Amino acid sequence: MNAIFLAAGVFVVLGLATGLGMVFRDRLPSHHLNSESKEVIRLATAIVGTLSALALGLLIASAKSDYDAAQTELDATAARIVLLDRLMAQYGAEASDARVLLRELIQGRLDSGWTIESSDDDTAERTSLYRQIETVQGKLRALDPQDQVHRLIQARALEVSGHVAEGHWLQIESADEGLPWGFVIVLIYWLALLFCTFGLQAPANPTVLTIIIVCALSVAGAVFAISDLANPYAGLMQISDKPLEGALARLGNS
Repeated sequence: MNAIFLAAGVFVVLGLATGLGMVFRDRLPSHHLNSESKEVIRLATAIVGTLSALALGLLIASAKSDYDAAQTELDATAARIVLLDRLMAQYGAEASDARVLLRELIQGRLDSGWTIESSDDDTAERTSLYRQIETVQGKLRALDPQDQVHRLIQARALEVSGHVAEGHWLQIESADEGLPWGFVIVLIYWLALLFCTFGLQAPANPTVLTIIIVCALSVAGAVFAISDLANPYAGLMQISDKPLEGALARLGNS
């Protein structure tokens, strides 16, 4: 789900919950909202607020961990690509075709942008991005090393190319994980309950309404950040292509 739409939905839900609380306040008998009742409501609200804060913290930590892992994997992939190119350069002219294909692979990746569809689209006119590494591996296997040194370089190049391919498939397989939606739904329920109690107790004056709106926007912003970080290859906070750009520059200068 688009992070902006999710955050907007959360904001609307919290606004409706606040409005519902205000409607209940006007219709409940006065003794239901006396000082003793409000004290109990505050205690219950404190528990729900604590649970909501813990849930938000866990979701933010989980999403940030996924984001950092994706960035680390991309950095590692860029380093492996440069290493693979250097190994093929050491092998000699026989590996030049594989080096050219590797450069084209990285350039195509940067031109298309990193999405699941562009990196693993078998219906496209050309081989899906990063699956072209299998073609590079095929060219490496086809080499006929004449001595022990070249055999060692070929084996190492195949090992590194295997790590690059593994990084691609890890990204493909983990792309649909996203947020734990059951956890998110429970969190939204807690937040709605919390804001409903705000409306139940708060007087309907401009200052209070402004504070509640700002608070709802803040919570929606946190949900947006969680959703966006949980999808590191899309959205406003997607991981940077700089490592691949640096790798391509090194390939071009080698």
